[in-house]
Amino acid sequence: MTLRFYDTASAEVRNFIPIVEGKVSLYYCGATVQGMPHVGHIRSAIAFDQLTRWLQYRGLRVTVVRNVTDIDDKILAKSEASFAPDFTPEAGEVPREEWWALAYRYEREFLTAYDTLGVSRPTYEPRATGHIPEMHALIQQLIDRGHAYPALDASGDVYFDVRSWDKYGALTRQNIDDMQAAPDADPRGKKDPRDFALWKGSKEGEPATASWASPWGAGRPGWHLECSAMVTKYLGTAFDIHGGGLDLRFPHHENEMAQSQAAGHGFANFWMHNGMVTYQGEKMSKSVGNTISPTEMLELASPRVVRYYLGQAHYRSVLDYRPTSLQEAAAAVERIDGFLAKAVARFGADSGFLAAGTGSLAGVPDTFSAAMDDDLNVPRALAALHETVRAGNTALADGDDDAARQAMYAVATMTDVLGLNAVAGSGKADSREADALGVLVEAQLAARAAARAAKDWAASDAIRDTLSQAGVVVEDGPDGATWSLKRD
Repeated sequence: MTLRFYDTASAEVRNFIPIVEGKVSLYYCGATVQGMPHVGHIRSAIAFDQLTRWLQYRGLRVTVVRNVTDIDDKILAKSEASFAPDFTPEAGEVPREEWWALAYRYEREFLTAYDTLGVSRPTYEPRATGHIPEMHALIQQLIDRGHAYPALDASGDVYFDVRSWDKYGALTRQNIDDMQAAPDADPRGKKDPRDFALWKGSKEGEPATASWASPWGAGRPGWHLECSAMVTKYLGTAFDIHGGGLDLRFPHHENEMAQSQAAGHGFANFWMHNGMVTYQGEKMSKSVGNTISPTEMLELASPRVVRYYLGQAHYRSVLDYRPTSLQEAAAAVERIDGFLAKAVARFGADSGFLAAGTGSLAGVPDTFSAAMDDDLNVPRALAALHETVRAGNTALADGDDDAARQAMYAVATMTDVLGLNAVAGSGKADSREADALGVLVEAQLAARAAARAAKDWAASDAIRDTLSQAGVVVEDGPDGATWSLKRD
């Protein structure tokens, strides 16, 4: 089946054909590192990680660029607040913290969250502050082409002239006259209140470290400009996919597309946006108190369960969190792992089929491939995965080793494609610990088997109870005892 994805710009599902045969260039918006990661950030990263993994399994070479916005009004405001005499730090905040230290600290928090939940590292992760010359060049291009102008009040700002670009509003299908004013700079220097800032002149009281020399005066880049400059540098003026959360469509992505195309760039061939996360049907809000953070989720469930939950819905749909959501995800993961544990006990894992990247698409059910090819339909793909688990369990019970072994390989491959085998703490990261645990448990099971053969039921039960207290589940079957670890 041909790969097909929904393109926000055209509002339709289209056949995906890479610009360069055999290669895919993907850019998706990373974090503005002004605070701890929230579930929306992580859901977006998981969605585009699933996309990347599927493209790779389809035999395509994928170059992934995910930016870090490390200079921004909110970052500067948080830093300034930390120097106030009455500053009362919340959890994780640091008194008298320079903006660049604050940004770097939160950047590390995002990286930890991504790694914990098995999000693959991008090919490159550029920071905005490392690309000031590229931004200057893009601004000058826009001025030369009549689409940008220095502020009328000599403030040092430079604005994009939205009315100079007749396609402005095309991504979100809006009329300029119906749009609100751009709030990113003082409107006194603008031709139109909707014009957005490409460059922000330095203001009194701002730290000197947050300012760079430019042809229009000292200052710093506007948010929208940063992504256009970075993606063009690494993926070229035309690339395959631009992704991000649905909340970025306007104004961020609308402005990105306008300024890039106005500069003469083809820019993104596809725009893909993931849906939001809600709390029992309502928008999450700190003021309302109906939020849950990735850290809080990880206190309630294992990383694999959290990844399963955040990645289980169709990427374009709303993902609703309920108090039972992680329990339901845990039960689903338990079913998958239970089958794999029994299959490995039957056939062994010396073939290395659980190692990341070793799966073969030849072993994936057609229903799974068709679902993933059809706009990355993960819910249908998960249905195919669980149907294979059910068939595998039946084959094990019936003694159909060929069918059970085939199901084992297929399930391992599907979980690998979905990133569930890459999650920190999934049991694969350090094989030495896993091997040591296996030897110890097998020795206990051998002692238990000897006790049962001698009809020493008390000793047999004692061994089973000891293993249970250590988190090891023992199941007796016609071929002997098998074991697995209890799941969160």
